[in-house]
Amino acid sequence: MATNAFAAWLLAMFMIFSGEAAMASSLKLADPSELAGKWQATLSTRDDAPETQTMQDKPSNVCVIELQLQQTLGEGADCLSAWLAGEKAIGWFTEPDGIAITGNEGSKILFFSCQRDGSYRANLKSTLVIKLVRQAN
Repeated sequence: MATNAFAAWLLAMFMIFSGEAAMASSLKLADPSELAGKWQATLSTRDDAPETQTMQDKPSNVCVIELQLQQTLGEGADCLSAWLAGEKAIGWFTEPDGIAITGNEGSKILFFSCQRDGSYRANLKSTLVIKLVRQAN
């Protein structure tokens, strides 16, 4: 009887792990050239509705950030860094499910998860959220 329970548990674990591996491998890693360009970053609280956020945008909570092709941050890096509690945003790289922002030593300091094409979101340690939206060329 115990052997059947162990076999069932083992089969369940195999299905869970193989399902996660299949899902991870189905995500496409974007080429940096697909994401390079200018993006608008908006800092808000988690409860802000997009409609009210648009009405209250002001320079202190909106930045234009340039993701450069060589995977460094250009214009707007200082503005983004000001929101990161002492971390200095230097570079970026693609991940299967989003965009990672890197600091001085190349380590990931912020992750933007993909919400839909051209829109990403990062939750800060506080109750703040950064929404990243591609700017029209």
